Amino acid sequence: MAVVLEAKERTDRKHSTTRRIRLQGNIPGILYGKNVENKMIFVNGSDFQKTIREAGRHSLITLKLNDEEYSVLLRDVQRDSLRGDILHVDFQAVDMSTEVDIDVDIRFIGEAAGVKDGGVLQQNLHQLSIRVLPANIPPSIDIDISHLQIGDTITVGDVKTDGKYEINHEPSEVIATILPPQQEEEIHSGEQQESGRPEAEEGRETTPDA
Repeated sequence: MAVVLEAKERTDRKHSTTRRIRLQGNIPGILYGKNVENKMIFVNGSDFQKTIREAGRHSLITLKLNDEEYSVLLRDVQRDSLRGDILHVDFQAVDMSTEVDIDVDIRFIGEAAGVKDGGVLQQNLHQLSIRVLPANIPPSIDIDISHLQIGDTITVGDVKTDGKYEINHEPSEVIATILPPQQEEEIHSGEQQESGRPEAEEGRETTPDA
């Protein structure tokens, strides 16, 4: 069941209005989608953060607006480049009977055998783009890597989808590889020390020649 987030409609696009909305702890946004008229909205900042923690960044959300409910996906989050504050959010209303394309986080299960032997896990992809019905969007794509040995690679073609979604990547695309252990390079100066008496013998006790 999708989590519920309440929204309110904005009446204008004035900068002063948007600024006041943010100062009150809210986040301006927009609701759009097929067969849905674009609506300027805002949501409570704390409620939004809680919703994302509970549902995940890419999960289905029920957005309540003007006594109506919309099944939506969070499509974009704009942040302040310096402070990281959320400035704006985009919600896309979806048809539950129509597949959507969405990025879903990859989550590795277990510790690779090769890592236990000193290898290094190199992850090439952190998300997968999938085509899926909104109700079947997984919170994450879980991949068991516990069997991977040093030198082993896991590709998109190795991912089991159980027929619930289609992956929008080439099967040969690499997700992760177990690299051999990193070895420290020995540093040599290339200089050799010559044998013999030191050039400077100042401070040394010497015995006069007889």
